[in-house]
Amino acid sequence: MSVLITGSAGFIGYHLAARLLAAGERVIGIDNVNDYYDPALKRARLARLQTQPGFAFHRLDVADDDGILGLVARHPEIDRIVHLAAQAGVRYSLSNPLVYVESNVRGQVVLLEAARKLGKLKKFIYASSSSVYGANTKQPYSVDDRADRPVSLYAATKRAGELITESYCRSYGLSCIGMRFFTVYGPWGRPDMALYLFTDAILAGRPIKVFNNGEMSRDFTYIDDTVAGLVAAVGEPSAAPGDHRIYNLGNNRPETLLDFIATLERALGRTAVKEMMPMQVGDVVSTYADIEAARRDFGFEPKTPIGEGIPRFVAWYREYHGRG
Repeated sequence: MSVLITGSAGFIGYHLAARLLAAGERVIGIDNVNDYYDPALKRARLARLQTQPGFAFHRLDVADDDGILGLVARHPEIDRIVHLAAQAGVRYSLSNPLVYVESNVRGQVVLLEAARKLGKLKKFIYASSSSVYGANTKQPYSVDDRADRPVSLYAATKRAGELITESYCRSYGLSCIGMRFFTVYGPWGRPDMALYLFTDAILAGRPIKVFNNGEMSRDFTYIDDTVAGLVAAVGEPSAAPGDHRIYNLGNNRPETLLDFIATLERALGRTAVKEMMPMQVGDVVSTYADIEAARRDFGFEPKTPIGEGIPRFVAWYREYHGRG
């Protein structure tokens, strides 16, 4: 296989690229290495990938149509695209909305246009988000549930990406798979996510902000489980022209925020100072993934509880930051 991975310097993109390279596949990675969070972490991920044979990197923005179309013209051998690049984060969308439209909406169209140019392309896999379920109260979330009541612009742009992809499948016969990720965490994770923020604050003796007074739960999904689902989708042989399928990739087991913090405290050997806060704008109380479709079609079976995943993150964090 020759796989184009967008967002290859990002958290999930890095892990997916590493897994495919270890299996002997060729990976073409693109990323704009922006400064939404510390680019040094992105460069460190890339440095590890660039030691592997079969990896080629291009610094490109997914919204750069000339750059992206030029790249696929030079690489007609690409037979799979995994589009993971996006502007992430719910809170940031409140102050920088146009960045989300540019990256998540325009970027989706640019990559789909690129997909149309590749004669050998077997499938286009892209990242969506559990946030598309918005104000839904029925749980667990099923891919058959409504997804038309977003509570953040970020969620709206990810749902827009799904709808745009549906139109490309119907119009041009592309074979596409959308993956709705549920709170992915683990080594090399994003510094804007709760686990990273909490770990940094607790080790520094700073209070952590606990929103909605801790009355929240999330379907925390360990990175290796998420990547296993992506790898299964990449390798799946059957992909009918015009087929567009959407799956949940979650742990299928929501954990309360306070239990999550308690598990982190045990892993760190420290007690957190909790600053109880009201609910944030754009947030939801709970997420919970129904994964039956992914289980049926890909054999997806998450294996890592937070009691194992959080200590692995803490070990990585201490090594990366030199904070033993």
